[in-house]
Amino acid sequence: MQISINHADIQQTTYLKLFTMKKIGLLLIAMFSLSLAQAQVKLGIKGGINYSNIAGDLQEENHYENKIGFLGGVTANFPLVGDGFLSLQPELLYSQKGYQYQDDKVTIDNATYSIKGKRNFNYLDLPVLLRVNAGGLFFEGGPQASYLLGIRDNTEIENEGTGNDTKNWKKIEKDNLAELEIGYVAGVGYQAANGLGIGLRYNGSINHLAKSDPNNDELVNARHSAFQLQLGYTLGGSR
Repeated sequence: MQISINHADIQQTTYLKLFTMKKIGLLLIAMFSLSLAQAQVKLGIKGGINYSNIAGDLQEENHYENKIGFLGGVTANFPLVGDGFLSLQPELLYSQKGYQYQDDKVTIDNATYSIKGKRNFNYLDLPVLLRVNAGGLFFEGGPQASYLLGIRDNTEIENEGTGNDTKNWKKIEKDNLAELEIGYVAGVGYQAANGLGIGLRYNGSINHLAKSDPNNDELVNARHSAFQLQLGYTLGGSR
């Protein structure tokens, strides 16, 4: 028995399938674009600085000083009412937090050491904010989940008596820290009609920074605390 294959029919069938898939894809894109337009979802970008430190039940609180870090990412604003007075704004931000020492002195095993340098904690922040828009002025607040991407410990320590590095002082590593951090955000700002905006926020953490601390128990009791100054732009304007 011979089977004849019509290559023209196969090509035509393949073409029809590709053409149908293309039409379905274009239709889905059109429906998604239409739904975004109807919902008036507005996307944006922002960047700024963190002025951060740690807080909590700290015995050596005076040793930790504020440091400056970078933040930046993308935003999406979903109106909850027709006039835009109330909206929901999730964001995805890269954020550098931490603290620094300024030639401070600490005591370890009855010996005095000089310590300086920064500890940078790099996070991916996901705040979900309820936003009240009163003209150009806005107020915002809500929960935030943060994932620890990594840490850079640039601290240096020397024995005041010998000038040598101490072996009792260990660098903080990611394994010592809590990878997932739950916190909160509250802020105020102003957004112009052209979409440019400026805001000031406070970002605090609820859970503790560290699971363990190789040097002492300070970081086990510590939480991140940061003021954030942000500049942003909303595509298509604010209203």
